[in-house]
Amino acid sequence: MRYVVAVAETSNFTRAAEQCLVVQSALSHQIARLEHELGAKLFERTSRRVRLTPAGEAFLPAARQALDAAERARAEVAFAAGEIRGRLAIGAISTVAAVDLPAVLKQFHLRHREVRISLRTSPSEELIERVRQGTLDAAFLGLPLGVRPQGVRSRELARGDVVAVVAPDHPLADKEHVDVRQLAHETFVDFPADTAGRAHSDAAFTAAGVRREVAFEVTTADFMARLIRQGLGIGILPAGFVSELPDLPVVRLRDAPARTEHLIWSRLQPSPAAVAFLSALGISVSRLKGDVEPADAGE
Repeated sequence: MRYVVAVAETSNFTRAAEQCLVVQSALSHQIARLEHELGAKLFERTSRRVRLTPAGEAFLPAARQALDAAERARAEVAFAAGEIRGRLAIGAISTVAAVDLPAVLKQFHLRHREVRISLRTSPSEELIERVRQGTLDAAFLGLPLGVRPQGVRSRELARGDVVAVVAPDHPLADKEHVDVRQLAHETFVDFPADTAGRAHSDAAFTAAGVRREVAFEVTTADFMARLIRQGLGIGILPAGFVSELPDLPVVRLRDAPARTEHLIWSRLQPSPAAVAFLSALGISVSRLKGDVEPADAGE
């Protein structure tokens, strides 16, 4: 199953074999044995590409779940012996500011070197769903004030406003404060519509009773900043994040909407690595029920 997943992810038998640290002939032989056992071909192979057959598409999700379960079982055995190992999958929005996430992950890695850490940046809505499904152990979100993530356990980390970010030569660069109405004629760089990151700025303009033009929709704050530097538009970003962009002038909004950052994790029993990670952030989680102490978090 591990070989099938590797081929599916690389679309190449040679690269999959290198990834799995085996010779290609051994990998091919084991996949052929599995196909014979299943009575179905998992891959279509041509001289130019390798792709999953319909049977392979059906097999892949179950194979991934089985491999995850096997890894979790090994981690539980190690935990019973006093070791923390296994996988820790973290998600985060690109503008997370309530914690220094790279520093947190570094300290966790230094303390738990047997844990394999992965990080995914995505919109808050996708992160919530992935935590619900169990493909992420925990995630850092940004949501409008008053909105709480559903179907997961959570802790509010911080609250703050959003601000306008402009190019150094923009006419508003020397302004300290502006009203949202004053920005109605500007061209904007923003996150995609119907995402929590976009909802903050949309709410500000709706409340002011004005419309605006979002010409550039991007998925990361870094790319947004690159477009702003070129003078292609202005952006609306969390006040707590803009210290990461010291070369871009920040303009405060007098009527800015507030936002909150949350840490979320699954309602299901967390893995040993997830428990250790949450503990490093000051959150005590019961291994029996997946609950937190009442003072720590809500649902």
